[in-house]
Amino acid sequence: MSENFTVLGIDLAWGYRMPDAIARVDFVCGKCVTHESFYTRGNEALCDVIREQTSGASRVILAIDAPMLCQNESGSRPVDKECSRLFRQYEAGCHPVNRALCSRPLEVAQLLSELGYSHSWDLTEQRIAMEVYPHPTMVRWFGLEKTIKYKKGKVAEKRLEFTRYQRLFEKWLSNRHGEAVIAYDFSECLREPWSKEVEDRLDAYFCAMVGLEYALAQECFRVLGHRESGFMVV
Repeated sequence: MSENFTVLGIDLAWGYRMPDAIARVDFVCGKCVTHESFYTRGNEALCDVIREQTSGASRVILAIDAPMLCQNESGSRPVDKECSRLFRQYEAGCHPVNRALCSRPLEVAQLLSELGYSHSWDLTEQRIAMEVYPHPTMVRWFGLEKTIKYKKGKVAEKRLEFTRYQRLFEKWLSNRHGEAVIAYDFSECLREPWSKEVEDRLDAYFCAMVGLEYALAQECFRVLGHRESGFMVV
């Protein structure tokens, strides 16, 4: 895609108590431009940020780390099983997703539909919302044998792994988008010691980069699953 567009990366909380992180990246005149990220709580605040940050954009991609489509009441979606089969060796398999486990993401998916977003990977559509799964993409982009273990474990261990994540992400960004205009907020997320908020914000930026790269080099990605039962872009 050669035209200008906006991507919002969303690290979505599955429940109602935890906040969401949203990061905006624009592709303008052939250059990546990042903006300040947002930390919101609840569906209304999330939708407000989406509206505000995309009001002037002619083309928008929402890259969301959460299930947007799910028909099964229990067990796992077909896309989760497919992803686990493909990426289990990298310890990047999926947790089971069903309607009982992801009620809030499905509420958000409905709200996005009402805002005019199609749940699709079709770049010919003006506004799309697509599920992304960062771990397999990190494995590919960073050349890893296993996923980075910054999500679980003791705080000291998570801090070490998170620092590794930051360095690998920064190196990839320099190699891939050396001319990028990097917001101060993004720079801070690449350097600040681990905290849950910094982790969420950096994950949102990573999701945004997945959406950006998908638009620039769709042939380098795979779409797993189906539009009816659930899909993800990796």
